[in-house]
Amino acid sequence: MREALREHAARRLAAPPRVRCPLDSLDYVFTAGGLAEGVSGFRAYRAGRLAGDQLVAVWDAHGILTGVVVGDELGARRTGALGAVAADVLARQDSRVAAIIGTGHQAWTQLWALRAVRPLREIRVYSRDPRRRDAFAARAATELSLPASSAACAADAVQGADIVVLATNAKTPVLDAADIAPGTHVTTVGPKTRDSHETPLELVGACGLITCDSPEQARDYPGQFFTGSATLVSLADVIAGRVPGRSHDDEITLHCSVGLAGTEVLLADHLLRAHASRAQGLGEVVRR
Repeated sequence: MREALREHAARRLAAPPRVRCPLDSLDYVFTAGGLAEGVSGFRAYRAGRLAGDQLVAVWDAHGILTGVVVGDELGARRTGALGAVAADVLARQDSRVAAIIGTGHQAWTQLWALRAVRPLREIRVYSRDPRRRDAFAARAATELSLPASSAACAADAVQGADIVVLATNAKTPVLDAADIAPGTHVTTVGPKTRDSHETPLELVGACGLITCDSPEQARDYPGQFFTGSATLVSLADVIAGRVPGRSHDDEITLHCSVGLAGTEVLLADHLLRAHASRAQGLGEVVRR
């Protein structure tokens, strides 16, 4: 995902806003993207009740369909990895404590990827359901070998945290902006329109830098983006050095995850090529 953002910064990754096709109670959503004279493809999924599986189709530079990935796992891992790149770029280098608000699949993949960029020593988890947050903390300890605990409230979870991840489906803010300490990096994955947002608007005003994986996609939101007139900086431009990142240790930074088109295609292509390479290697071993 870091390489995909570099390609986007270099204007080699085409990533137009998603297209939504309404069908009564269901919408079909398409995101397309690809590299100039390279791999390209699209992702399609249903939005609404009984949304179902997602599909990612990949073509090579010669127009040959190289593979199809079905299911929602690739999309969630892609989003988690983009969040981790943002944290790596924006969070303080000494960040060791992370708070996860939310216990769904998106919250899990954010934490899963985050451990690749910071040696975390403490994880605090909060959601409204005590059983879900306890289970999430236990899973983090078992599967990721991370010291995780369940917090009684969002304020307890984020107090003194270096990195805060908001990954809920809440339509109203899930925490108080005053609870975010100076120097914290925050990533928001959930709702982000003016009328429906998990992030408090007061936090937007307190941030020294607000990034987005696709400001173009944010501008195309069906409802006004929750940050209003605040400037959204492309995460790709920060990586490329066109725009400064964190300016000082006490600065609060915010990353808005909206889904850069084309990244799921590049990830699917990477996985398909890795699978083909392993299969070829296994074939060589069997023949020998």
